[in-house]
Amino acid sequence: MPSNQSPLGALPSRFRRPRVLIVGCGDVGVRVARQLQGKVTVRALTSQRSRAPELRALGVTPLWGNLDRPQTLRRLAGLGQRVLHLAPPATLGYEDDRTRALLRALCLRSVPQCLVYGSTSGVYGDCGGAWVDEVRTLSATTPRAQRRADAEASVRFFGRSSGAVACVLRIPGIYAPNREGGTPLERLRKGLPVLDAQDDVFTNHIHADDLARACVMALWRGRPLRCYNVNDDTALKMGDYFDAAATLYGMAPPPRISRARAKTELGAMQLSFMSESRRMVNARMKHELRLRLRYPTIREGLSAAS
Repeated sequence: MPSNQSPLGALPSRFRRPRVLIVGCGDVGVRVARQLQGKVTVRALTSQRSRAPELRALGVTPLWGNLDRPQTLRRLAGLGQRVLHLAPPATLGYEDDRTRALLRALCLRSVPQCLVYGSTSGVYGDCGGAWVDEVRTLSATTPRAQRRADAEASVRFFGRSSGAVACVLRIPGIYAPNREGGTPLERLRKGLPVLDAQDDVFTNHIHADDLARACVMALWRGRPLRCYNVNDDTALKMGDYFDAAATLYGMAPPPRISRARAKTELGAMQLSFMSESRRMVNARMKHELRLRLRYPTIREGLSAAS
């Protein structure tokens, strides 16, 4: 049909592009925006007006709003055909009211075609070092992980009730050389201890650029009500991870201490990461999202960082 007869064909090209809304446009959201730059129309929710120049430089239209003030979210309705939700829950409680407020706002007009939520691998809880795939029953133990599990439930209910393709990415430790605190270098410089081998736990990682690529692929390839482990192929205990990093950086390995001693010397946040052990299976991510990792193990990622 000629463009002068087709309402879609008569529109300027910028209005025919797919529209993506990023909620929680921090480091990973910015990496996603870079990948989408010039290909789709990207908008991002932000509560910080000072970020406008940075976002606009990426070709992103900033939208003012605050997830803790639901009345400011009404403008989001209908603005994104595909929504990437990377905003963290609040720091208190066991529920994620921010996600509920966002989903209510998205329902005020036509619902998005797809909603991708960035969760955490912490929703699995301690698995005793077992291999964990996405069908494992959730057993979140920390309030932080319980809030994420609550958000996952809200997202899946949204998908079932609205018909949107809603999927969840379960994300472990994120690293990258150009990410604040994104490598073990500073910790190694401080000489902070890790657990003895017999007390140590398995950890999982994903390079921030690979995570951003997974987010983009999930926006178009994610399946309804599907969860995806988004991690690399590394299968290392925490202490071995820091030992490998020390070798790559030409530094001394961190000291090893017992779990009993760690409880007296380390903070609650550090201890929480040392209390859960699991090895995540990423086959679904590779097969369904068709993500080919650029940094399949931390050795490639940290070598690029050094």
